[in-house]
Amino acid sequence: MVPSDPGDFSGAAPAGRPACVLSGDRREFLKKMVAVQAALVAAQAAAASTPVGAAAPAGEPKLPQIRLGKHSISRLIVGSNPFGAGSHLSVFVNHEMRAYYTPEQVLKTLRRCQDAGINCWQSGAAGADLYKRFAAEGGKMHFIAIHSGDAAAVETLAGAGCIAVAHHGETTDQMFKGGRLDQAQDYLKRVRDAGLLAGVSTHMPDVVDAVESKGWDVDYYMTCVYERHRSAEALKALLGQAPIPVGEVYLPNDPPRMFKAMQATKRPCLAFKILAAGRLSERKEWVEQAFRQTLEGIKPADGIIVGIYDRYSDQPAECAALVRRLGAAAAGQGG
Repeated sequence: MVPSDPGDFSGAAPAGRPACVLSGDRREFLKKMVAVQAALVAAQAAAASTPVGAAAPAGEPKLPQIRLGKHSISRLIVGSNPFGAGSHLSVFVNHEMRAYYTPEQVLKTLRRCQDAGINCWQSGAAGADLYKRFAAEGGKMHFIAIHSGDAAAVETLAGAGCIAVAHHGETTDQMFKGGRLDQAQDYLKRVRDAGLLAGVSTHMPDVVDAVESKGWDVDYYMTCVYERHRSAEALKALLGQAPIPVGEVYLPNDPPRMFKAMQATKRPCLAFKILAAGRLSERKEWVEQAFRQTLEGIKPADGIIVGIYDRYSDQPAECAALVRRLGAAAAGQGG
């Protein structure tokens, strides 16, 4: 910091006074300047050493909330794929995520999410033990899960403090394609018998429409906005004779299709993979556009699930800021 008037801090002594002697006023001024510089250095050092789990600035507005049964859930939910090294990008990214997300780092990131206003974590049954540890260490987030198959896992999740379980989307979609969707109801009944909210996860708008038309007793949906697992034949039907891309395909026309299905049900929906499994994370403007498109396309009662990989930036705070800003704007437009 430089004084605005150089004459006040020129170093020249008044006439008749040795240059090494300072007047009282100038001595006091220098003391104040040294104090200011010391305070700035201390503040910069504190900022540089602040841990990832440090609290958000005081007075930051609360994240918008939605209802899931009797529970108030932040509209932004932290997902689990990066924690489990499931990038949907490449085996190399999976290795990096696995190396970074030790159990201790997952807990640290969850605490940072909590500080940023996120109060819900979505995971699989494998996250039950870690969630119990998080809660035992003072964590205050809800826990929801996806699962299918083993009935014993439902009891494990309930015992860990889970509040809701959705039938796993991969299994749901396989059942739907094979004409066996009704078989999922047996699993959902076990979820409800365990005292948990029952949901259906899917990557296909047709599944939401089918469950709605059948009048199933479900509390919510988890809805991937990209139908990423189409067969080569299905892609050819959509894309014509264009070459079929290698790997998972994320079509930009998919999100509006899922938004339409979400709008058609009164039940809350939790949109996920809104960033196309990281493919839209390369530029900040792409990230913002994906959040905006989603928040404008879904109902005010709906939420979004976003995987967090905070190795290089404070993604919990960044995502929370987008939901606060863009979620409010979308609500003003009718959601």
